[in-house]
Amino acid sequence: PLWGSPLPQGGPHHPTRGSHHPKGPSCPPLGLESLRVQDSQLRASSHKRYGLGAHRGRLNIQSGLYDGDFYDGGWCAGQEDAGQWLEVDARGLTNFTGVITQGLNSIWTYDWVTSYKVQVSNDTYTWHPCRNGTEEAVFPGNKDPETPVLNVLPEPVVGRYLRINPQTWFPNGTICLRAEVLGCPLPDPNNIYAQHSQPLPTSKLDFRHHNYKEMRKLMKRVSDECPDITRVYSIGKSYLGLKMYVMEISDNPGQHEVGEPEFRYVAGMHGNEVLGRELLLNLMEYLCREFRAGNPRVVQLVTETRIHLLPSMNPDGYETAYKLGSELSGWAMGRWTYEGIDLNHNFADLNTALWDAEDNDMVPHDFPNHYIPIPEYYTFANATVSPTHPRPPVPAHRGVPTTILGTQPMGFVHTTTGMGWGGMGWGAQAGTR
Repeated sequence: PLWGSPLPQGGPHHPTRGSHHPKGPSCPPLGLESLRVQDSQLRASSHKRYGLGAHRGRLNIQSGLYDGDFYDGGWCAGQEDAGQWLEVDARGLTNFTGVITQGLNSIWTYDWVTSYKVQVSNDTYTWHPCRNGTEEAVFPGNKDPETPVLNVLPEPVVGRYLRINPQTWFPNGTICLRAEVLGCPLPDPNNIYAQHSQPLPTSKLDFRHHNYKEMRKLMKRVSDECPDITRVYSIGKSYLGLKMYVMEISDNPGQHEVGEPEFRYVAGMHGNEVLGRELLLNLMEYLCREFRAGNPRVVQLVTETRIHLLPSMNPDGYETAYKLGSELSGWAMGRWTYEGIDLNHNFADLNTALWDAEDNDMVPHDFPNHYIPIPEYYTFANATVSPTHPRPPVPAHRGVPTTILGTQPMGFVHTTTGMGWGGMGWGAQAGTR
């Protein structure tokens, strides 16, 4: 069979994967990338230095800023021969189904493995090679440092330990890789590390990842639970036609009250940075349930502030990354919009106008520096902004500026005060209630 054939998805650093199992492997990642696999479960035949040890051979791990950093961007063998290996201890019998590899993440060198073998063992003494029929399988590796390459094993193999054994590497580099292993745990009554049933969560919040369909369901459920203080509306559609939903939370949803501050949180400008989306969805749930429970602080927030929560500014990018999963997406897949626009930089330039006014001594009497209108070119058909995100991510009415804006591109909060969209005349659209 042929491995390493391109997937149909495009974009920067798009992944490749084998065609032997076109539907992909059924077993999930063991957790090298997510750190579910601990450093103590990783070993190697050798390493160049500690910063390039086995514990750094994790998919998508990033390097430090300096050459020779203590926390570097992958595992690199200390010797250049076909006897080197990276070993993963699954801590129990596992049905291994595939391996994903990348090269070294580094701004200083170019290193990746171009082919490798896979071996499994139950005791680390006797090793059995992965075979393709009667021959020992040799899997194609990477062609650059960043693109993840998935190789599905010709047949699943069972063992506790798995080794990746590089055979060839980039001629101008050395043996370096980052990896993830796919496998399903098997019952083993003699395994002292056996995972017992996880305790049931005590929180009523929905702690998990939500794709677009699940996000809509959660927002509707929250709105149904708290119909008197919530309103769900859309500010428009993405390039692929997905509505960008906003949850309004207020004691008078749908109404601007003079003197009451307006607040908005925006998440998911980069579609593959998912923490912000989940934080806002959980915030919706929390505010609804705590208001119903009479939490004094939440009651005060809801009655004295008009809150708008937009959990997904770039739903197209999220869906692209979600379908592939973090193991095969790479850092860029889904980051931008479908047209390749970075929404985190997709704003009108107000700096130039202010700087010009300051140079001409027009501030503050002739040119106020506390509120700068959006330039007209922002609304032109040929404006250098995203054509599918022309409207501001809040309900806007003439003369009703939003007091505070908070964005969560990666879960971090960026707060801007006094930067509303008053005077634009763009109202909330497509109300769902």
